[in-house]
Amino acid sequence: MADSLVVTSKVKKFMREKGGCNTSAETIEVLSRAVERLCQKGIDSAKADGRKTVVDRDIVIAHV
Repeated sequence: MADSLVVTSKVKKFMREKGGCNTSAETIEVLSRAVERLCQKGIDSAKADGRKTVVDRDIVIAHV
């Protein structure tokens, strides 16, 4: 993927403030790919329901 779907500075700030951790470039890439997959899941779900609008229920994240 050419463009990141996450804001690198915000992710790094969150990791630093919440956990005192640094963030590698690879972490940003993995997060961006995860966001891409979630977006595609939402698109697929909306289309399956005959909608052109992705809504919250289209993107369900299992609680770990």
